Amino acid sequence: MAPAALTLGARRFEWGSRTYVMGVVNVTPDSFSDGGRHAGTDAAIAHGLALAESGADLLDVGGESTRPGSLPVSADEELARVIPVIEGLRARTDVPLSVDTTKAAVAREALKAGAHLINDITGFSSDAGLSRVVAEAGAACCLMHIQGTPATMQQAPRYDDVVEDVLAFLEAAILRAESAGIPRGRILLDPGIGFGKTFEHNLFLLRRLPELRVLGLPLLVGTSRKGFLGRLAGGKPASERLAATLGSVASMAALGGADVARVHDVTEARDALAVADAIRRCEDGGTFYAR
Repeated sequence: MAPAALTLGARRFEWGSRTYVMGVVNVTPDSFSDGGRHAGTDAAIAHGLALAESGADLLDVGGESTRPGSLPVSADEELARVIPVIEGLRARTDVPLSVDTTKAAVAREALKAGAHLINDITGFSSDAGLSRVVAEAGAACCLMHIQGTPATMQQAPRYDDVVEDVLAFLEAAILRAESAGIPRGRILLDPGIGFGKTFEHNLFLLRRLPELRVLGLPLLVGTSRKGFLGRLAGGKPASERLAATLGSVASMAALGGADVARVHDVTEARDALAVADAIRRCEDGGTFYAR
């Protein structure tokens, strides 16, 4: 059974109907994926609007790089980067806005500025106040699995069983969210591809994503332009990983392993997902109507 539908702003997400697309808006000078191309406020707003025009169902705004080896920035710096972008996007589009942050202080101001969802890579494990901020605002959240921190996560990741360990972490994250007063129906989960995982861990976890369905919540998965895809594609840099990214999002959609794909290239991802979703839905003998 699919999770209950979720309303974010003016949009309603009917989980199980198709794979939704979250477009990435990096407002950082050191992102692994785009090298700070949209670090300025005007450039970030223009990029977000272009992603919305391309069909993004959500936009994920981030003001702190979480690439392997990255160090945190101050809350003041993060706020200076993301708040003007959130305000600019909110004034120009009704696409729901997510903010990628681990800090309660940033989340509080972002939600006031018009964000609908807080995307925390630490699963509410780093800032005890973050879950309370989300609950008080009546917002939604995405809780991600990570082993270590961005600065340390790729040094020597180890698991007894990567699927079981991710499940246990996410179950604890759900408990933290619910204990703070966040309704279960306003929680999404992310297995954290590339966040404290080896090449083999990433592939194994992607193949077994449907096993995370036991938690009964929608799954958001981000593989876009990540390093393991570059390795599979013969060592290509982030800027040349589009085809590999499309292969990954189509695969996880066809397997029924994701409700939302977080991507940098929205137009191409929507096309790939339209095909994968159609093939998956045909397993049920259902009628599919092209978008």
